[in-house]
Amino acid sequence: MTHNDPQKRYDTIIRKFRENNHKLTPQRLAVARILAKSEGHPGVESIYEQLKEDFPTMSLATVYRNVMLIKSLGEVLELGFPEGGNRYDGNKPYPHPHVICVRCKKIIDPNLTGLQDLTQEVAAASGFKILTHRMDFFGLCEECLSSQDAD
Repeated sequence: MTHNDPQKRYDTIIRKFRENNHKLTPQRLAVARILAKSEGHPGVESIYEQLKEDFPTMSLATVYRNVMLIKSLGEVLELGFPEGGNRYDGNKPYPHPHVICVRCKKIIDPNLTGLQDLTQEVAAASGFKILTHRMDFFGLCEECLSSQDAD
């Protein structure tokens, strides 16, 4: 599970704020810092929970607006799910595969080689120009599997 350097990702997001003339409010910087790490691909509610102690007056709507702003700058990848509860990755804001636990909802980034080859193969087979992709694998994580065995 490779991650980009969170400090470099944070610096990139801050640079995008400046280039687009967005104020660097403490709340905005705090949301950017969490997204730069993107541990566990947090949802808006999770980001809010992590920040409400330091910013007791900040609303969930403020967190959402800042996540959407960072997404509009191309610096966060949004993972939408049919049951709602979108999750976000600001550490790797480009399309990449995910493995998702259907029980505890943990999301990890597997190290896969050959994805570029697969994209070219899909393009050749379909005649499409592939602009982006989403590849999700669903299963049970090791923790959920071992707790299932204990039941």
